[in-house]
Amino acid sequence: MLGKEAVFDPQHDGGAGTRLDVFWCAQFAEAGVARSRVRAAIDAGLATVDGTVCRKAGAKLRGGERLTLRLPDNPSETKAEAGSLGLLYRDEHLLVLDKPAGLTVHPAPGLPEGTLVNRLLHHFPELRDLSGERPGIVHRLDKDTSGLLLVALTEPARTALAADFAARRVKKTYLALVHGRPDGAGGDIRLPLGRDPRHRHKMAVVHKGGREARSRWRLVWSAPDAAASLLEVDIFTGRTHQIRVHLAAMGHPIVGDAVYGATPHALWKRRGDAAGRLAGRQMLHAWKLSFTHPALNRELSFRCPPPPDFWRLVLLLGRMPQRVGVIGMPGCGKSTLLAAFAAAGCPVFSADAAVAALYAPGGGGAHMLAGRFGEAALAPDGGVDKKWLLEAICGSERIRREVMDLVHPLVRGEMEAFYADNRQARAVFAEVPLLLESGWPVESVVDHIVGVRCASQARERRLIEGRGWSGELVARMDGWQWPEAKKLARCDFVLDNDAGPEALAGKARDVLEELARLRRRDVRERYAWLVAHGYAGKTEAAPGARV
Repeated sequence: MLGKEAVFDPQHDGGAGTRLDVFWCAQFAEAGVARSRVRAAIDAGLATVDGTVCRKAGAKLRGGERLTLRLPDNPSETKAEAGSLGLLYRDEHLLVLDKPAGLTVHPAPGLPEGTLVNRLLHHFPELRDLSGERPGIVHRLDKDTSGLLLVALTEPARTALAADFAARRVKKTYLALVHGRPDGAGGDIRLPLGRDPRHRHKMAVVHKGGREARSRWRLVWSAPDAAASLLEVDIFTGRTHQIRVHLAAMGHPIVGDAVYGATPHALWKRRGDAAGRLAGRQMLHAWKLSFTHPALNRELSFRCPPPPDFWRLVLLLGRMPQRVGVIGMPGCGKSTLLAAFAAAGCPVFSADAAVAALYAPGGGGAHMLAGRFGEAALAPDGGVDKKWLLEAICGSERIRREVMDLVHPLVRGEMEAFYADNRQARAVFAEVPLLLESGWPVESVVDHIVGVRCASQARERRLIEGRGWSGELVARMDGWQWPEAKKLARCDFVLDNDAGPEALAGKARDVLEELARLRRRDVRERYAWLVAHGYAGKTEAAPGARV
């Protein structure tokens, strides 16, 4: 029979209004007593309040009451089960292990088997000599949280380690992959936690009657599109679901957490891509653990990289389509090259086609030009009058610049929408003749540039015979662009188009192969960065530690 006597102090024991069973669960927490056992004892009349038996587990305490509770011996015995243990360290006093995601730490009502404790009892039957219903367990991780867990093998070690956890002398750092990109490089979260008054199975920020909780986060990486970020999180208190609730409270719940980030999680699953499938659990990992060995009296520190589902998701989120701009002088064969990329299965965008749609009846470009220049800018069908427009921009440099200032932002908006629609592609290609002349910060809209080059006489012949341009118009159009040598000097790839479409298509395949090589190199470099910082890789166990 386990018994205890205490006086309820609302300043330290949860505040006025704390339930009787909640108070006693906190008192017996170090002994690993389950709440169900506390409630059963109260229901059996083994609790008193100021000397009077109280059978109401939900009785509210005001402050100053003298309380007693007797717990009968637990008749049930946890079953030992075979199963692997990822031991990183082992001696006669304690274990440090890498708990996999999906494994519950200890049995509970309705879950008597299939837990870590069941496996521990199989490998270390001496744990049955320890007190409490959770032999050896001095702290816990959620079922879906992976990473470092400390287990005591002797009663003196359990008592000492439980005291160190209670006194906050154990250092714990987690890795959390969260939705979005937090503002700043890091910060402290000091928000009290307690049971959610509307959903008792959840925790919540509770300013009245909540228990002190403190976490500190640091931003270490964000996806290029800010869809998710990797944080290092230190916790200074060990409240239930502390990190999950704190990060959700700051507006960045953990990826895969359907409890504290239900809406972002639902939207994430609708992605329908590999990233949506990989986030099958909350992306939280106990990464670092430091404590004083209770027998050796020296500090031990461990670091455990997260499992593959975690770092593979980080790698996947870091991958963005290679945005490739296609440029060249008028008539050089840009559209032919774009068609070759499309034939290879790559998404393509044509600024000329986008402008044609903007100038069509009802298009945004037609609306804006009519608003600036009046009905003279429109043809009878409501689209832009191409003849009027050509004469206007050829006759006035001011008008040409005004038209460019109106139309270029619309084209860029269409291109950004094209990128968003094809974010799962490996590479996307955008033919933008005036990419360099547009005034856009080029690095923000493309990652690579392919330039097409051909002899000026061949270009002029194509434009005169194919499009009906005059030699004067060809010269004027060339004059509105950078000189060819200056344009091509900005390109990552320069393709000669003097041998016809088939030869140009072969050169397009060469570009695709080189882009694939660059993607592979990028993945290797990003993985090497993860390994170098301990965010990926294989955890090395101490010699003889693995069971």
